[in-house]
Amino acid sequence: MEKDILIKKGQFISFFKKQGWEYVRRTNCRGVVIVLAVTDENEVIFTEQYRIPLGRKVIEFPAGLIADGPHRKKESALDAARRELLEETGYRAKRIQKIIEGPTSSGLTSDTIIMVRALGLRKISPGGGDETEAIVVHAVPLASAEKWLSRMRRKGYLVDPKVYAGLYFLNKYNKQNSSCGYHESIAQI
Repeated sequence: MEKDILIKKGQFISFFKKQGWEYVRRTNCRGVVIVLAVTDENEVIFTEQYRIPLGRKVIEFPAGLIADGPHRKKESALDAARRELLEETGYRAKRIQKIIEGPTSSGLTSDTIIMVRALGLRKISPGGGDETEAIVVHAVPLASAEKWLSRMRRKGYLVDPKVYAGLYFLNKYNKQNSSCGYHESIAQI
């Protein structure tokens, strides 16, 4: 088996080659968490921020790196989700539940994401991210989220395709909860 050949090491990402394939690997975390946050009023929380690699504003779910730094080496995905949700949106969640885990772009990077659902939200700060971010928070009724996203695309925003996967899960669990009453546990997919 051929070994990974390091081509270039950056501060946060390294560039490798293996079996003729070039790819990147993060050097500063254990993965990425995406937070599907829904308020008690059934509003889904989106973030908007300018993304330098794309040169455009992008609509996404709150998200961030797991264990990104020496002081967070033992951070779990659920703890990272709580931290990122509060930092980016100003919401604190009563419950965080794992939904699914998988690759982000398997031909480009070794990154994996863990998608979680956040419930029992309470707004305790304005959010907006850390000093390196300028995040705008949107609370959109779940029932009209796809129409809202279409309007944002027409305005020139990019929408991360993972948003549509997340909406699938939110609508699925919303239907389950409304048809059989609220239940605390979520089936693992």
